[in-house]
Amino acid sequence: MKKLFALLLVLTMTMSLLAGCGQEATNEDTTTNEDTSTSSDATEGPIKLGMLTPTSGDLAMYGQAVLNAAELAIAEINTAGGVNGRQLELTYYDNEGDATKSINLFNRLADQDNIDALVGPVISGTSLVVAPEADRRGIPMVTPTATNAEVTVGMEYVYRVCFTDPYQGAMGAKFASENLGAETAIIFTNVSSDYSIGLAESFTEAFPGEILANESYTNEDNDFKAIISKIASLDADIIYIPDYYNIAGLIAKQLKEAGVEATLVGVDGWDGIQVDYAADAEGGFFTNHYSTSDEAEVVQKFVTTYEEEYGEVPNALAALGYDAVKVVAAAMERAGSTDKDAVRDEIKNTDQDAVTGHIKFDENGDISKEVSIITVKDGQLLLETKVSN
Repeated sequence: MKKLFALLLVLTMTMSLLAGCGQEATNEDTTTNEDTSTSSDATEGPIKLGMLTPTSGDLAMYGQAVLNAAELAIAEINTAGGVNGRQLELTYYDNEGDATKSINLFNRLADQDNIDALVGPVISGTSLVVAPEADRRGIPMVTPTATNAEVTVGMEYVYRVCFTDPYQGAMGAKFASENLGAETAIIFTNVSSDYSIGLAESFTEAFPGEILANESYTNEDNDFKAIISKIASLDADIIYIPDYYNIAGLIAKQLKEAGVEATLVGVDGWDGIQVDYAADAEGGFFTNHYSTSDEAEVVQKFVTTYEEEYGEVPNALAALGYDAVKVVAAAMERAGSTDKDAVRDEIKNTDQDAVTGHIKFDENGDISKEVSIITVKDGQLLLETKVSN
């Protein structure tokens, strides 16, 4: 019993010593964490950017490109010393291009990830639902690629580095009329897409010639032969197809199979059409945010770096994702902090050259810049010209 009692006494003393050491370490850690946290709010710790982008589903090619370019921009900024001595940190979620998922994931970014600013969402449909919530919470939001005119309307904290659908549609009409000499046009409109509807409306309003027909279809359609048979005899100068490359490519393919010879004119959603529909879209034109064949130094540097990093040519959405991060970072640098109101004000004051053109926001958080006209030639996307107001 004496031996057992002695053994228990030794064990008790040992445990007490260990507990004391553990408490001391915990106290030290807590003090360190408190000091770091206080300091981080002012000048230290990572600056947290959030992103919502579709990296799966039909729009994954776009969403992944935006993500790749954003990460490239962040790596460049961090390598150069960060923003006000702090590193940028990106938290992104795959919203699958879905509006409901987007608002839930945005709330997660705001409430759990404590982001300082949002880059995105990528498409107009998801941006339209997130923008009001970002504005209500006072979180600066710069969407790279949401072109719907309503995204920024009435918002203090919401901006975009891409041009709007009305502007793009008007520039498409201007090019068709002035550069192609088109006097008649037929429009294909995806009535289940606000993107397609808005572009069709703005093109119609700006085109000085005659619209011979405006044919409707939905996201579920993949056979356009009935529509094509209906319009084939109209002999229009151009056919305007404001939709994404996967649907526009199908329409182009079936138009070619039917022997329709009108010049095809499209929109920025055509970027990537050469991958699967190069022969079908050959000789067509589309409005876009930039061209990889643009000889400007800032463009070629971006294209080269992106290709080296990801082994592929960056599409326009990649260029816009890169520019969006650079705009947010520059605004934070000028603000000298991540204070959301100060960052918002400095985003508003943006006046800088970028891959997709010069960025300067108007009172609505929108920009007006040159629109690149891209032609599909021998399986490549080449810069034809640039148009502006």
